[in-house]
Amino acid sequence: MNVKRFAANIAAAIVAIFGMTLGAFAEGRLGVPADKGLWLQEAANEQARRAGDFNLELMYIITAITVLVFILMFYVMWRFREKKNPVPSKVSHNTLIEIIWTGVPILILVAIGMTSLPLLYYQDRVPETDFAIQVTGSQWNWTYAYPDHGGIEFTSNVVKEEVFADPIKKAAAEAELSSFLGWPAKLNARLLDTDNRVVVPINTKIAVQLTAADVIHSWALPSLGVKLDAVPGRLNLTWFEVDQVGTYYGQCSELCGKDHAYMPIAIEAVSKEDFAKWVERAKADYADASTSALGR
Repeated sequence: MNVKRFAANIAAAIVAIFGMTLGAFAEGRLGVPADKGLWLQEAANEQARRAGDFNLELMYIITAITVLVFILMFYVMWRFREKKNPVPSKVSHNTLIEIIWTGVPILILVAIGMTSLPLLYYQDRVPETDFAIQVTGSQWNWTYAYPDHGGIEFTSNVVKEEVFADPIKKAAAEAELSSFLGWPAKLNARLLDTDNRVVVPINTKIAVQLTAADVIHSWALPSLGVKLDAVPGRLNLTWFEVDQVGTYYGQCSELCGKDHAYMPIAIEAVSKEDFAKWVERAKADYADASTSALGR
């Protein structure tokens, strides 16, 4: 066996895999999963960008480790095969090698920790935000409330699969969604679109207060770098900020029952001016009467 040729073949395979992965990544639209995609969704804020960069760093590290281990393994199989070594070696240990294979993994873990711990702190530490959205997970939908905007509250349910198969039903669903938003809207993703979308302004830090009404759910939006459990009887807090106008999709990421797969999340990021217009419209149709009466 030619060790150099084997190593070259491994490297070529890795390059091909990376090329296929990044090609699938490039095909995706912002906020929407790519069909048969193999990579992360395109990042729409700093949280997701940092997580994506860290993921890529880990990919390089684990790829290098995997290649090294396979090269060493096949080299040992070739170099110390029975035909070439009829008398087995009697060496029991090597102090230098043991120091290396203990010390190097420690250094690798320290290097990973130097990147991952600041990232975890950045995502976990909620900065000063402009307003909050209260999110309640239920079997199997999400209820959203805007306590800082007159108590707007609504529930988002999945747009059923048969709606996408019927042009008439799809047009009717798009008309209802457009009426909710106040501007023309299209259904973009089967089993990821919802009848109502969470409307947020871009370049605005938004706090998310998460809880659940029945079992544990998880509010996850890959392109926004957000994933946090919604636990009954507990209030969890996270935040996000969207850089670009668009529609962003996520799903419940905690197995919560038979319709867990039909519990999507749809975020509509708009300009601050359009958000202000939507708030005025939504107050008329979705404001909590008790909250409005208190003048909040």
